[in-house]
Order: sequence, then structure tokens, then C-alpha cells
Amino acid sequence: MVSKTDDIPASVPNCNPVDLADEAGDGAGDSKETSKTSVKDSCGCGHSADTAMVNGDGAHGHTEEAESKQDGNGEADGGEESNEQEVIVIQDTGFTVKIQAPGTEPFDLQVSPQEMVQEIHQVLMDREDTCHRTCFSLQLDGNVLDNFAELKSIEGLQEGSLLKVVEEPYTVREARIHVRHIRDLLKSLDPSDAYNGVDCNSLSFLSIFTDGDLGDSGKRKKKGNELEQIDCTPPEHILPGSKERPLVPLQPQNKDWKPMQCLKVLTMSGWNPPPGNRKMHGDLMYLYMVTVEERHVSITASTRGFYLNQSTTYTFNPKPANPSFLSHSLVELLSQISPAFKKNFTALQKKRVQRHPFERIATPFQVYSWTAPQVDHAMDCVRAEDAYTSRLGYEEHIPGQTRDWNEELQTTRELPRKNLPERLLRERAIFKVHSDFAAAATRGAMAVIDGNVMAINPGEETRMQMFIWNNIFFSLGFDVRDHYRELGGDAAAHAAPTNDLNGVRAYGAVDVEGLYTLGTVVVDYRGYRVTAQSIIPGILEREQEQSVIYGSIDFGKTVVSHSKYLELLEKTSRPLKVQRHSVLNEKNETVELCSSVECKGIIGNDGRHYILDLLRTFPPDLNFLPVDGEELPPESQRQGFPRQHRHRLACLRQELIEAFVEHRYLLFMKMAALQLMQQKANKDTKTDTPAITETSETISESNADTTQTQTTEASDSPSATEVSTDSTSQTDNSTSAASQAATDGEETSSKPATNGPLDLAATQNGECKSPLEGKELEESIPGLAQAKELAETLVAEDGSCIDPKSREVVLNACKAVGSISNTSFDIRFNPDIFSPGVRFPDDSADDIQKQKQLLKDAAAFMVSCQVPSLVKDCLDHSALPMDGATLTEALRQRGINIRYLGSVLEFVDKTPAKTQLEHFYRIGISELITRCAKHIFKTYLQGVELSALSAAVSHFLNCFLSSFPDAVAHLPPDELVSRRKSRKRRNRVPGGGDNTAWASLTPSELWKNIASEAQSYYHFTVQCDSVDQVVEKYGLQKITLLREISIKTGIQILIKEYNFDSRHKPAFTEEDILNIFPVVKHVNPKASDAFHFFQSGQAKVQQGFLKEGCELINEALNLFNNVYGAMHVEICACLRLLARLNYIMGDHAEALSNQQKAVLMSERVLGIEHPNTIQEYMHLALYCFANGQLSTALKLLYRARYLMLMVSGEDHPEMALLDSNIGLVLHGVMEYDLSLRFLENALTINTKYHGPRSLKVALSHHLVARVYESKAEFRSALQHEKEGYTIYKNQMGEAHEKTKESSEYLKYLTQQAVALQRTMNEIYKNGSNASIMPLKFTAPSMASVLEQLNIINGIIFIPLSQKDLENLKAEVHRRQLLQELGKNEEPTEDSPLELEDKIPID
Repeated sequence: MVSKTDDIPASVPNCNPVDLADEAGDGAGDSKETSKTSVKDSCGCGHSADTAMVNGDGAHGHTEEAESKQDGNGEADGGEESNEQEVIVIQDTGFTVKIQAPGTEPFDLQVSPQEMVQEIHQVLMDREDTCHRTCFSLQLDGNVLDNFAELKSIEGLQEGSLLKVVEEPYTVREARIHVRHIRDLLKSLDPSDAYNGVDCNSLSFLSIFTDGDLGDSGKRKKKGNELEQIDCTPPEHILPGSKERPLVPLQPQNKDWKPMQCLKVLTMSGWNPPPGNRKMHGDLMYLYMVTVEERHVSITASTRGFYLNQSTTYTFNPKPANPSFLSHSLVELLSQISPAFKKNFTALQKKRVQRHPFERIATPFQVYSWTAPQVDHAMDCVRAEDAYTSRLGYEEHIPGQTRDWNEELQTTRELPRKNLPERLLRERAIFKVHSDFAAAATRGAMAVIDGNVMAINPGEETRMQMFIWNNIFFSLGFDVRDHYRELGGDAAAHAAPTNDLNGVRAYGAVDVEGLYTLGTVVVDYRGYRVTAQSIIPGILEREQEQSVIYGSIDFGKTVVSHSKYLELLEKTSRPLKVQRHSVLNEKNETVELCSSVECKGIIGNDGRHYILDLLRTFPPDLNFLPVDGEELPPESQRQGFPRQHRHRLACLRQELIEAFVEHRYLLFMKMAALQLMQQKANKDTKTDTPAITETSETISESNADTTQTQTTEASDSPSATEVSTDSTSQTDNSTSAASQAATDGEETSSKPATNGPLDLAATQNGECKSPLEGKELEESIPGLAQAKELAETLVAEDGSCIDPKSREVVLNACKAVGSISNTSFDIRFNPDIFSPGVRFPDDSADDIQKQKQLLKDAAAFMVSCQVPSLVKDCLDHSALPMDGATLTEALRQRGINIRYLGSVLEFVDKTPAKTQLEHFYRIGISELITRCAKHIFKTYLQGVELSALSAAVSHFLNCFLSSFPDAVAHLPPDELVSRRKSRKRRNRVPGGGDNTAWASLTPSELWKNIASEAQSYYHFTVQCDSVDQVVEKYGLQKITLLREISIKTGIQILIKEYNFDSRHKPAFTEEDILNIFPVVKHVNPKASDAFHFFQSGQAKVQQGFLKEGCELINEALNLFNNVYGAMHVEICACLRLLARLNYIMGDHAEALSNQQKAVLMSERVLGIEHPNTIQEYMHLALYCFANGQLSTALKLLYRARYLMLMVSGEDHPEMALLDSNIGLVLHGVMEYDLSLRFLENALTINTKYHGPRSLKVALSHHLVARVYESKAEFRSALQHEKEGYTIYKNQMGEAHEKTKESSEYLKYLTQQAVALQRTMNEIYKNGSNASIMPLKFTAPSMASVLEQLNIINGIIFIPLSQKDLENLKAEVHRRQLLQELGKNEEPTEDSPLELEDKIPID
């Protein structure tokens, strides 16, 4: 829903619920049910899969309506129609203008009326022929255009207008910008910024594997004899079964990066700033250069441009040299004095503009690389200047002052949002300010920890210090002044910032007008947690007691409230499920709140209502909060809950709350529906059989300890007594028992619980087969569907039902599910329950009791529903985590906190199908171990001073990963001997302590600590006392552990081959640690309109309307670009889906171009070896193959396999798909032996993870058989095809086309085998002069290989013949007619588009 909070930017819209394909991939659509689940997941874009479909297919309608309600701005987007009208407004058609720059021919430029003049400036600064100009204005008929004007507002600007580029005089600011721009041009191919993680640069390697652009048809290999010339053999380490996992290929060397040197040195001169008399001659600043020809020159930047002066290093002579070469641009000047510069600069710019734009556009948030090569450190004036001016000055778009972050963050929120263009403008502004703020906050946090910022309370000890830098407030994650003593001290102080951030994220997503939150960024760096916040105007001048007018500053001892805050928070209470409640203050007066007590309201000097400290926005997690005298439901107790946790701030995730409420809603609907049916049945039979209503009442009432007179029959029935034990998920049982009863036919309703015990077994999984289960119920009970509709109308009328009977129905259902209202379904939580120090008035006692029960139910729901549903999704491969990040995301999507990781692993361990979850278990163990190591590393680093950082980090990694038993730390040899000075300075680093304590860590001690951390934090037993034991026992890879720990802690290591297993020397030295980066958490503002389009596009595609789907998704892409700029994860998902649709609709070239963008973007935004990137590579390989670029397709698949091996190892279900792809392509290029190695590996993995009887396995057998046939080894071919045939026959029956195909193929193979045998016999008999029948050895046709590739990748529907195309058109037309008539029936079973459930949506 709208207020989802995805921690991981990667999570939208493809949470990789597995290409819907995979289910359908066997060509046989494993059965109706799977295809339904997959559709369900694939639409789960932002929301977790379970919430996506509410009642089977009615999903989208429901979520949309929920979302518009939740938008909080009161106005729903009157459905899609209005959206489509609004879009038309946006796409005012573009037009072309001519641009005339000095010294170049006029050229045409396509512009759109929305653009600002500024954007034309940017284009010109990027174009090859005008890139050296920065200081110019654009003029139309002699009038200068305003930079910030939109083009449509400019009079006289139309199709064909001529814009002149006019050079303007320089100022100091403009001259600096110019020098900076030239430096960027000179460095444009140099990857060092990406390695160093600055300026939102990041790495991309795709172009190395595609040799430049994919669009060139010239590169296609000719069919036939040229195939043999492709070298298909992969490097040894990529072959199946290889044990080596090298690190170096992760970053292949790009030949373009060997920089062409244009200049040796470009730097500010020591003669700056110009003295007064020269200022009055127009001198702005002086530069110093050394050209490639070793000529040393001194240059003046003046208002008129750049010229050579006569200064040298030691004498100042600002007079122009002779000739002075005055030029408006530095490039023109240098081209005149250095031939090498001219030649190389031109070549460099040619290369620069040939690169794909996505390789060089900045990403919205910084991505850090955990490996880097050794880069030579070059002199760089701009970087040097940045480091010392701290870049707050001129380029941060308000010259001469630092940015007022709070003002910017809040004013962007206040922008109007009535129609689409306004909303786009607003979202774009919000997104831009947020990404700038995140970057500034990260920089400031690093400066704080590195000791470069003065504290505002320098007298206090270091952990208590607070800092202000660049209008951002920084505090450290320690328990200052025992604030959190009751809640767990430092552990609580460490958890609070992330909880607070989740709160900010949630309130930000609800987006209530008039309620403001602070810009918040949480940065973990060098073992410290820093919270960066924007500053409420005026808060620093006042004491906190005076300024807080709502909430409590001492965890509930004193509490105040405020009517305006109540009114504002009331609007958030529904979407955030927060209940309005009363608490007592210190004078025992009742105070009303609509949030937790810690949430403070402060009115700033700007008159805005701010809320802060949102760490308890969501209710507590009772599984990790033992409370005296409170019993948890048996589901939780069975799993050993409640457990002691580090701190008392453990909250439920918002996703869990949503899923729980969704689950209760289904239950509510079922109960209402069953009661209505009951009433109907009673009317029909006119007998007074006791109604189910009463049993369900019994259940809910018995929970509340009030018994009600009931028919003896019901009270004697075993299930009723069983049910009344106390928890609601047993209520679930009883309801489902009731529903079962109803299925048996309406007469039996008098004894609802005959099949109680049976039902308990069925609901072991917490009765959470949510959407599907609802669906099956509907089909199984006649009339339930109508009853449901009826129930929905009752609920919709908001309880103002006409007849009292129905009101009673709703009332009963409300009570049973714990709704806070008696007239409609409404579940909300009181976040203050179980908070120490909070007291409630007596009159709300039973309300509090209900709330406590609700929290217990939610805790039980987590254990009995969400964890099993995650495991089930992994079993049926609709969730496919590949590494720690994707596993974390899979947990969080279902609302499972990471602290449950141990429980999840235990659950997997007990699952009967454990072998099919081995990949999941292994990723889980490695995640658990690296997280424990991260916790230890955090405190380990706090005691290390800066000069010993690399030594300490390398020592830690040796203890963690190296087999060398006595890793000894090398204390850094003191380069600057005096120890005395450093002793004095030590205080300044937060933490202090004994600075060499880190050196005494040993591997066995570290592993002991890891095991005890796993036990105490995750309640999981890791049996191991060294890294080798762990690797052995759980089948982990050291390289994967290294990747996980580096990413989690921000370590960057040198890319080279590490020998982890040597017992004689440690794997790492301090030279191998290159850098330590911050790990940053921040809010990700969303493009809501674009996202709606994206979702409706996905829905259309699922209904089989590919063309309309395609249009909607293209529209979404435009809107995403409008809000996020060119680079963003959501745009990446959009492009991937577009490419897939292009491909299905037969436009291969377009598919290739879109997928290429998706790969580049994924590399840049998520990282070069992120699991999503691996999948993008696989898709791209398929489209390359379809375009006849075979060698490129193979290179891409090999790259994907290498990354996959590195990230998760060979034993992973996704590897089977990858290997089938590689095997098929190799089969196509007639590399049969190599092909068999990959296909047989795929067969092994498929058999392991899908079970030997799965259709995937049958397909694998068939692919292997085809290669054996091509090799003329018919016996092996027959053997495999028979296996496949048996599976088809058993799973699908004799009559199914798959079974028939297989049996045909068997006949053909048998004939071939017999013919071969005859020929052999002939040869034996008659010697060599036998008349030999020519045998048919078939090299596979490309079309047949492509067809198989499509099948395994789940792209089933490809119109192969003209006739198919005609049918499809007719079918689509027929559907459109039906839709217009409003009938929209399901299509007939055999229509070609029955593939609709299987069209893959990622």
C-alpha cells in the first residue's frame, strides 16, 4: 500500500517475486493454482505479495481504493480515466529549435515545452562540439532568455526559432565552474571517482562484454560456417563443478579507462587571490598548468576569458604574455599552446559521447564498491579545493550561503498537488532535495566521526557531543544522560535512530498537509552510528521543556497534548493503524494522544507543526518483549517466545501490521458472509437451528471472558471448547471449521465442529494461504460469493445498515476480529501498550485488554503465518533470495524483522522438504554469521585510532576469514615516532579507550564471540570455532562471506586473489584495505502517480492486453523520469518489463535497447554484482541471441554465471535456469560436449530443488536428450527422453500435448537408433565397401534453440506464424468488444491467449 516502507531501495517494483515465468516455464503451466500464485506475486510491487491480491482477482480494484483513501489528501485520483486525461496535458508535443554557437554550424535540437532554459544549457555543456562552454546566455531575437523560465512561457519561441549562444563575461563563480567543468571533461573516462564513491559516480562493466553498443546490426555473425569462429570456451572457473572463485574478474579492465593524457597538471596557482590593483583590471584568479610537452604556463582567468600571463612559480608578473592567446574558453587556449592537448582532447570527447549516457549520468544516491584496483593518485585541483572549502559555497545552488535544509525540505512538501503536472513538480522537488540532503548528511557524518567538526558542547565527554554542520544536526548513537536506561541503554540508543527513520518514512508516505517531519538520515561509519537531522527553526534557542507542546520528553511521566496536533495526527491514524487513546500524566489527569507518548510535537519559529522522535510509531513486538504476568498465545510459546532482546524498542514492521490487518479483513468478510448465509438458510428452512453466528460469538466472547447462553449442542462440540482457550488464531480455526461445515452443505450447520480436529491440522500454517484460500472457499461454497458481496455492501455503508439483522452480523464479525469499531471493520493499535512509565486511566481498562490481545495475536500471526508463508514461497520458488540483501528484503516484505532470522532458520531446519530449501538455509546462515560479525566489528572499530585503521580492519578480516590459526596484528610501525603527542590527542575521537586493544583479537576468540552473539541475539546455535568448520558444515564460500561483511560494514578491499586457506600466512595485509565507507539509511521519496501507472500497466499485461499494458508502462516510464531523473531502481524495473513486452510482441531490437538500459542502470544503481543485475544480464543474453548476436549472448551468460558463483555459489535453483540458457546457446553453436556439461548440471540442480517429478526436470531431460541426439548418442538420448516422458505421463496424463510430443520424439529417436545400428552392422559385415545409408545428424536450427530458450525463460507466447498473429489480433479485438460491453467474460479455454496467466511479469 501507499505507506509501505522499503528499507532497501531495491525493493520496488520488482521484489523479484521470481519471473512469473518460472512456474509457467515448463510449458505446461504446472496447474492452475501455481499460475495464480505467480500472478499474485508479480503484482506485489511495492506491497508484499500477500497484500497484493485481496480477494483473488479483485485485487487491483481493492488496493487502488485503499490507496486513494490512504493518500490522506482526501482526493482520490478519480480512477484511471482522469489519470489518462491528465497525461495528455503533460505530453504537449515537443518542437525543434535551431542553435547557433560561436564557431560551429547551427544545429537542430528537440525540446519540450516543459523544459527550462537551463536544460538546454546542460545539453550544450554535454555536446561534443559545445562542451567547452559554460559561461554563456541563450538569446532569441536579441533578448536574453531567463535560465529558470519554462520554454512554453517564452514569447515567440516556436518550431524552428533560432537561439544564439552568446558568450558572457566571467565572474569568480563562473570561472570556478568553468575550471571545474573542464576538469570533469578531462576525467570523464576515469573511473577513480566511482571507486572512491564520490559525486554519485558508480561502476558499470556491461560495455566490456558487448563491445560497445548492441544496436549495431553490422556486428551480427553470419549464419552457417562462421559459427565455428566464435570462441565459446569459458574460463576454467566458470565451468560447472569448478571450485575456484577468483575475485579479479569481478572488475574486468576496460581499455577505454587507460586515460589519454591531455595535461600533466591543472591546479590553482599559489598567487591567488589576485591583489586589489589586479582585481581592478578584471583578474579573477590564476591557474598553473603543465602541458604534456612539459611546458609550464601560468594563466589568468579574467572577466573577458583566459590568457597566458608572465608569472612563474616564484615571481609574480600578471602582465599578459606575448602572444597572450586570450580565449573565452580554457580548452581553446590550451589547444593553441599544446598540440598534444588538442589531439587528445578531441579524441577523448569523441569517446566520451560514444559511451552510453547511462554509464555517466550521476545516480540519485551514492553507491559504493567493495572492491577496487590500485589506482594511482593523481594531482587534482578540484578535489583538493573541495576537501578544504568543504564545498558549501558557490556551487550549492544558493550562492554565498549554506542551504537551509529544513526550509527546503518543508517548502517542497507544501507545493500544490491538485493535478498531475503539479504533483510531478512537487514529487520531483521532494526527491531532489532528499537526495541532496542525504549526500550532505553523509558527508557531514563522516566529517564528525573523523574529528573535523567542532562540537556544540565541546566540554562534555566525546560520546555525549552533538554537532552542527551545514545546517544539519548530528548526534551519536550512544545513550546520553541515561535517557534510555530503562529501555536497554546503548543497545536501545543504537536501535532508536532506525526506528525513528521508519517512523519518518511512514508519516512521510501518508503525507498529511500541515504535519511536518524532520529530514532524517542514519549513517553508520567506522563503528559509530550518527543521526543527521534537519533543524527546526528556533529549537536551539529554547529549552526542550518549553517547546514540546504535545507528547512527553520523559517517556510518559509528564505528558501534554494539543488540539491541533490531535487533529493532524487523527488523519494519519487510519493509514498507520494508530489508535487514539488516553494516558495519565503526573497529576493523574487524562491526556488524549494519537501517537506514542515519545512522539513530540513542537511548533517551530516558522509556525509549522513538527513531530519528532517517532521511534514507536509501530506497536511493540511481544515475541521479543517479555512482560511479567502476560502469557503469549501458544503458537508463540511453542517456538520459545517471548525471548529476551537487547533492548525494549523491538517494534513490529509496518508490512506486518498491514498483512495482519489484511488477514483479519479476510476473516471478517468470511464471518459476515457465513452468518448471512445462515440467515438465508434459516429463512428457507423456517426451523430454528442454532446459527453459526452464535458459535462464532462464543469464540470471540469466550476470549473476553464473558460467556453467553448458547445451545448445548455448540458448547458440547469439542471444537468450541478447544477454541475458547484464548488466542485468536484459534478463532481462525474455528471459523475455518465453521466454513468447512458450511461446505458440507447447509443442513450440517447445526453441528459446526464435527471436523474440528482435522481442521487444526489444516491450519497448522496459521490458516494463512491468504488470497488463494479465500478464492478456493468461494468456489467450494455455493452462494458464498454473493454473500461476500452482500457483506461488502454492509461494510461499505459504514454500518448504517437498513435492517438490524445485518447490523448484528457486522457487530458479531467486528467483535470476533477485534475491530475497534462495532459498525465497520477497523483495526488499529495503541503503540503505548507495555511501554514502561505509561499509565492508562481506569475507564479504558477493557479497551487496553483488547489492545493487549491484539498485540499478542499479531505476535502469534508473525510466527504462525508470516514465517511459514515465507518458507512456502521459497519452496515454490516465488521468492528466490540470492544473497544477504535479497534475503533481508524477502523477510522485510513480509514484515519479518531480521531479529527473527534465527527462528526462520530453525523453521526451515524442521521443514520436511529441507533439501529443497538448502540454498535458502545457506544464505540465511551466512547472513546470520556476517551480521554477528558486523555487531562485533562495530565495537571493535570504536577503539581504533585513525592511523591504525587499515591495520585493524585487515586484522579483523584475517581473524574472520583466514585459515591461518595465529593471526597476529601488525601494529602500524610508527611512521612519526613521537608517541607523546598522540596520547594527548586521543580524547578527540569518540570512544577513546585503549587504542591497541584491537590487536589482541584472535581467530578462535572472534569465532567464540560470533557463536555467542548468534545465541544471544538470534537465539540460534552456530556450532563452530573456526571459519573452516563453518564453511565445511554449512557449505559456505569464503569469498561470499567476504563480500557480505564488506558490504555491511563499508569496507573496500583491493581487488586481487586472496589465499584464504593458507595455514602459513594471513590472507590480508594492511595494504589490502583501501577505504572504509559509510553505510547510509534514508527515506526514499516515491513517484506515486508513475507507480500507479506502472501497476495498472502490469495488471493490463496480466489480463493479456499487451499493447495497452505497454502504453501504460511507457507512460509510467515518462513520469518516473520526470520525478527521479534518468537513474533509479524503479525506472530499471520499468525498462525490464518494457523490454520483455517488446520481446513478446516480436520487436527484438527495441527489446534489446530497453534491456541494455536496464542492465546499465542496475549496475549503476544497485551494484555490479547485485542479484537483480545478474538477472538483467540473463534477460539481455536472451534478447541478444534472438537478435543473432550469439557470441555476445554467451559472454553475457558467462558473466552472469561468474557473478552468481561469487554471490551465492553453484548450488542455487536460479543456477539451473542460467545453465540451461548457457547449454542451449552452446548447443546452438554446436559445442555439444560443453553444452552437456551445463545442461546436466542444470538437470541435477532442478532435480534437487524441484523434486524428481517436476515438469522442470522433464524439460531438463528433454534438453539433454536433444544434445545427445545431435551427438548421435541415441542410447543416452533415449534414456533421458524416457525419463521426461514418464514425468509428463504421470503429471499430465496420456492425452496432454506435452506427453504426446515426448512420445513422438521417443519414436523418432528409436528410429534413428535403429538406423544407426543397421549401418554399423552393415559396416561390420561388408567391411568398408558397404553401401551406407546417409544418416540424418541434425545440427539444431537457431529457431528451435530460440524456442527452447523462450520456454525455459517462461516466455511462452510467441506468434510464430502469420496465422497465429491473425488469431491473436482477432482474440484481442474480441476481448476489447467484450470489455466495452462490460461483460468481460473469461475467454474460452482453448483460445491462444490462455497463456495470459503465464505472461512473465517480473
